[in-house]
Amino acid sequence: MTLQIEQLPALNDNYIYLLTCSETGEVGVIDPTDAKVVINALGDRKLSFIWNTHHHADHVGGNEELKKKYDCKIFSSLFDAERGVIPVVDRGLEDGDEIKLGHCYGQVIASPGHTDGHIMYWFEEDNSLFCGDTLFSAGCGKLFEGTAEEMFLSLWRIKSLPHETEIYCSHEYTKENLQFAISQQPENRDLLVRYEEVSYLRDQNAPTIPTTLEEELKSNLFLKAETAKDFAELRNAKDEMDKMVVN
Repeated sequence: MTLQIEQLPALNDNYIYLLTCSETGEVGVIDPTDAKVVINALGDRKLSFIWNTHHHADHVGGNEELKKKYDCKIFSSLFDAERGVIPVVDRGLEDGDEIKLGHCYGQVIASPGHTDGHIMYWFEEDNSLFCGDTLFSAGCGKLFEGTAEEMFLSLWRIKSLPHETEIYCSHEYTKENLQFAISQQPENRDLLVRYEEVSYLRDQNAPTIPTTLEEELKSNLFLKAETAKDFAELRNAKDEMDKMVVN
């Protein structure tokens, strides 16, 4: 493996990912919500690239300040770039496009559902998927713009990746997602065991990310949904529970 990954907590529950090619030292960042967090982590290193997964403010908030300081190149989906919803984008990316960081190569995977222009970045040789808000540990993103059918197909694309793939999502939602899953399947031993493990980590203020696709295939009910209809019903149930928590 040549891709070094630094996981930077930001805001209340976001993760920013600082990527470095261990052979060349070139640095890029995925979804820099807070420029100061990135600048502090960089130290005297230079930032070459920003890769955004989608246009929400908690994923692009640091774009302009980082662009001004480092003159780095900013990439997003072509869909978001053409709409002008992400600050100072240099290039729009489409499904199947390649990105390069030193000697590390990643592939763009379109994943509409959470938003219409959502994309993910898969570094095959490093077994690493940066999936933004499409897939969460034990959960998935809300449908703000896309349809249940689109998100269902996006999750199927993730399921087709190697099971050893490490999943780097953008939020620390694992414990809450497992609480919902257990409410749906209270006798599911895999869920109960994982909830105990995750609760221990969170009590220590330790991250539950990255997870692996193998783990998610066992305990993520959204990945287990066999049809788009099943997925939609599950997503609606989670949305209703979220409303009750807020209220």
